[in-house]
Amino acid sequence: MPVPMTDFPFPEFSQSGGLRKPRIVLYSHDTMGLGHMRRNILIAHALARPPIGAVVLLIAGARRATAFSLPPGTDCLTLPSLRKEKDSRYRPRRLEIELEELIAVRSAAIRAAVSSFAPDLLVVDNVPRGAVRELDRTLEDLRWNGRTRCVLGLRDVLDEPAAVERDWTRAENEQAIRDFYDAIWVYGDRNVYDLVDEYHFPADIAAKVSYTGYLDQNVRFEFSGRQGSQPLGRLRLPDGRLAVCVVGGGQDGADLARAFAAAEFPPLFNGVIVTGPFMAEELQSELGELAAERPRLRVIEFLSEPMHLLKRADRIVAMGGYNTTCEALSLGKRTLIVPRVTPRSEQWIRATSLEGLGLVDVLHPGAVNPGALTAWLRSNGHSPPKARELIDLNGLARIPELVGELLGAPLPGPRAVPEGIRIA
Repeated sequence: MPVPMTDFPFPEFSQSGGLRKPRIVLYSHDTMGLGHMRRNILIAHALARPPIGAVVLLIAGARRATAFSLPPGTDCLTLPSLRKEKDSRYRPRRLEIELEELIAVRSAAIRAAVSSFAPDLLVVDNVPRGAVRELDRTLEDLRWNGRTRCVLGLRDVLDEPAAVERDWTRAENEQAIRDFYDAIWVYGDRNVYDLVDEYHFPADIAAKVSYTGYLDQNVRFEFSGRQGSQPLGRLRLPDGRLAVCVVGGGQDGADLARAFAAAEFPPLFNGVIVTGPFMAEELQSELGELAAERPRLRVIEFLSEPMHLLKRADRIVAMGGYNTTCEALSLGKRTLIVPRVTPRSEQWIRATSLEGLGLVDVLHPGAVNPGALTAWLRSNGHSPPKARELIDLNGLARIPELVGELLGAPLPGPRAVPEGIRIA
């Protein structure tokens, strides 16, 4: 379904005396899973079409970025990848070099790309200074030049408040927002979770916040087309209803995937597990062996467009990442969320907030076993209420409006660099 757009005045951009399309950079660090990058790709689709019609450069830390459908006028710079460990420390995912060397490579690539591309807008996903502060020099350049608006995009929930206060204080995020950012977009509904209130944002930071609403995933059917549904035919499933288990990137979805593979499906139900590209190869092999013994179970490593599969599902069992949750809400499916609770509580907070509205069911990961999933799959629970009647799902329509407002306002020109910062 098309994204509805409202009319607003939009500036004409001139280059060498002619008109040019606005240029937008969307950055995501992508150190765990694919969620940040997938969210930015969805936003890119909204910004590349009218009324914005932007040229969009995605800067992503996941090699899988190029496997997804990109809109016309959009391309991707893929950085050497980082991995976030369970102890919250970052390490190179593939290159056998020191972390400091990898960050230097990533930082230099980002800075050079942004300088050459000369964007009108930079949108940074989730981490104000980038992974391991790799955006610092780029943000300093943009502040000095004064030609680029900068926006911080935040998901609806970051973590439990004490952890956010600790992490943001250590990273000096509030000062970075004051120094470098024109606005903050929260991709959620404050009636589900009031991020400003929960995290006690100071008044000057809170004044920069706009809640966009959640991102309705149904628009993905429009730009994926028939190609996105082709892998479903290769599953060769028997006739019957369908339960789908999705575990995000897969790096921490082992317990849920194993439990689903061993659960007893209701009569005439098929099951499909999407493992994610980061699930360990030995676990993928284990699940494949289980599926070989069960004629109604299939295992898929990766789908560039899982919405076609989820649309066919009668039941969804999933971890509680932002994008997966938005998919279930957008489709109105009966969903069991088994959220991650370590090292962050983000998924648990989101899932239980939505459970309170009757939109999903929730199972603590410590209680995951085949019997618990069997009981839920066989239960005759009511279909959830329509999410759009209870929460705001209009984020993809509102973001272009916010872009138009930002880029339509006069630029302040070069701004002073914060004391102590030197530009090379």
